[in-house]
Amino acid sequence: YHENVPLAIIEAKDLRHTYDHGMQQGIDYAEGLKHAESLQVPFVYASNGEAFLEHDMLTGKERKLAMHEFPTKEELWERFKQEKGLTPNQIKVINEPYYSSRDTYSPRYYQQNAINRVVEKIANGERRALLVMATGTGKTYTAFQIVYRLLKAGIKHRVLYLADRNILVDQARIGDFNPLSDKI
Repeated sequence: YHENVPLAIIEAKDLRHTYDHGMQQGIDYAEGLKHAESLQVPFVYASNGEAFLEHDMLTGKERKLAMHEFPTKEELWERFKQEKGLTPNQIKVINEPYYSSRDTYSPRYYQQNAINRVVEKIANGERRALLVMATGTGKTYTAFQIVYRLLKAGIKHRVLYLADRNILVDQARIGDFNPLSDKI
């Protein structure tokens, strides 16, 4: 739906296979993209080019679809919002894109999972979140993307960023957090 909101995985096979042949492979992909209790990809499709099998990861239901019945991204988005019971704040922050510029790379998949889960929790009214990430995985960049999306969506107006050494705070301020320098 957006770069930060994947809605579906399609596992395609050739006509030598049945339309439903790749479903377990697609589900395995979707399972690999989820983080903790949160679903990253809610809909999985398998096809051989003649029909689709849809698996709804939120409800567990499956249904066969003709080729012309494949849902649009807007239809999937509406189903996702309804089935997940998203609040207006969650929708607002989900619709807020990651920060990007010519000098900024897109978040890696594990950073996207972390960013999305934290902003979802904060938008849902939780006040705290703990991220545990290994050395070299982009903790500061991930924190910046979280703060950026929360501020831009208007969910938060102030954020306290702490580190155990002044040099780490200074490094973050002039590095990853530089696009927010007018708010620091």
